[in-house]
Order: sequence, then structure tokens, then C-alpha cells
Amino acid sequence: GPNPRRGAGPPPDKGRAAIAAELAARGADIAFDVVSNPEFLKEGDAVADCMRPDRIIIGATSAESVAVMRRLYAPFNRNHDRVVEMDVRSAELTKYAANAMLATKISFMNEIANIAERVGADVEQVRQGIGSDPRIGWHFIYPGAGYGGSCFPKDVQALARTAQQAGLEPKLLNAVEAVNDAQKGHLFALVQRHYDKGEDEGVRGKTFAVWGLAFKPNTDDMREASSRRLLAQLWEGGATVRAYDPEAMHEAQRIFGERDDLVFCSNANEALQGADALVVVTEWKQFRSPDFQTLREQLKDAVVFDGRNLYEPADVEAAGLAYYGIGRGRSLHV
Repeated sequence: GPNPRRGAGPPPDKGRAAIAAELAARGADIAFDVVSNPEFLKEGDAVADCMRPDRIIIGATSAESVAVMRRLYAPFNRNHDRVVEMDVRSAELTKYAANAMLATKISFMNEIANIAERVGADVEQVRQGIGSDPRIGWHFIYPGAGYGGSCFPKDVQALARTAQQAGLEPKLLNAVEAVNDAQKGHLFALVQRHYDKGEDEGVRGKTFAVWGLAFKPNTDDMREASSRRLLAQLWEGGATVRAYDPEAMHEAQRIFGERDDLVFCSNANEALQGADALVVVTEWKQFRSPDFQTLREQLKDAVVFDGRNLYEPADVEAAGLAYYGIGRGRSLHV
């Protein structure tokens, strides 16, 4: 029978037991082993990550299995040894810990951004001030509208559940998740701050151009995307959305279906037609340097909500537009 479970998580014993049971049912006697070999592929960059991995984690108990895996990875392990050998459980935990650490950096910066907004600091200056410290580094310290996709939300939650099942309360992981959940509502909070100045109706009857729907650039993935929360909130407030994304239009159409308050546009400029305001949700390269003068002429309410801090507030404001970014204290004083 299967070994009793030690600790939590999907243990190797479970996989081993399932295979052994199936082999027994077939009356087959085949030697096998269970190895944990987590992948570290970034969506939109998977092929390059496969061909040139940073590290190759092999979780195994037998030397034979490790040897098989080393042979398998030989073509991707040429110029220096990238293989890190460990036990199966440690390999599984390594995968979760890596994604949880990156998610933690994002939530940390979003929390700092929220503080910056309140105290009148600029989180982009802060980011440059801390990123230059090699112990902190430049990766994953960009504040924004919250992380999405299939990996970070799922892995942080799975790791938290694993801890709970093992009788440990994962305070930090729960906070990472809570900060991210709240951050996905932050763009709409900025929209409300602008439109609730003396107007009872808020966003009702307004039309918002939304640039970017995918959870990140270079993918059409809408899973857990910040745009989904924003659109739901805009619609609930009675607004209409004109949306454009270079890759995710088809997926968005599948998710949202046909609705009167959603117009899919074939390019970024078309989304601006008849729009009162612009919200940037995904940091696609093509959104990085618009002509602010043109935006000023096209947006009836002359306001930009920048969910990824792509623009310099002074540049936007110089063109006569109101600017709201994430954690840019100046946006309080617009």
C-alpha cells in the first residue's frame, strides 16, 4: 500500500502509489521512479527559458534517476553545470518558493506605492533608489495593478494551503495574496477619486478607453488579469468600455461575450474614439510613448489612469491632461 503522508503537499508517495497500483492491476513488473523536475518557464519567453535555463532542479532519491535526468538535460547544460540535485520534496517546494518570492516582491512594492500615494512620495523614484542596491535588484519591483496569470496566484495559494495542512499559519503568504487582491481594485479607486469630485453620478454614462487586457505583455492570457476586475467595476458603475489588446482580443471576447457596454477595437487609437478617459492596464511596448497632445484632443475629460507607471506625470500634465499613476504622490494634487 502507499506510504503514510509525511507533512503536506502532493507527496511523491502519492504518485508512486498510483503507478504501483496501476502496474499491479495490469500484472506488470516494471521498474520505475518518481522524480520532481519543476519548470521555470516565463510565459511569452518559454522557448528561450527552455533552451537556456538558469538552473535545472532535479529532485530524486536514486542515483540512477539523477543520471537519466542529467543525460536528458545534457544539451541544455553545456557551458557550465546548472543542475541542482535535491530530494523530491525539496524540489517541489523550490518551485513554489521561487514563485512566492517573486509575488512577494510585487506585493511589497504595491504596498510601498500605496504608502507613497498617501505621503506624497513618488514610488518610481523609490524604485530607482532601492533597485540599485544589488541585494534588492531591479527585477519584480515594478508597482502596478496587481499580478495575475496562472502561476503566481495559484502557487502562492497552494503553498499557503500546504503550510496550513502541515499546521503552520503562513502569515506572509496570506498578506502577499491579500495585498494583491486589494491592488486589483486600485485602478478603479483612482477613477472614482477623479470622477466623484462634486459629481453624484461618478462614472455612469462615461466611456473608458482601456489599453491592454492580458495579465502581462507578450501573451494573450487573461487568467486572473487585473483588467477583469477593472472592467467589472466600470460596468457596475454604469460605464462603457472601448478595449484594445495586441494579443488578447479573441480571448477577451470569449470571456466577456457580446455586451452593449463593451466595444472591441482593432487598434489603440480606435479605442480613444468617443472616449472620456484612458486607462492603461498592460505595459505593451506600443503603449509606451503615445502623443499626449493627441490624447488631450481625443479624451473628452482629459484624464489618463496609468496602471503600470509607463508615463512621466510631468509630461502628461504638460499636455493638459490629468494624470493618475500607481504610488505617484503627485496624483493626489491633480
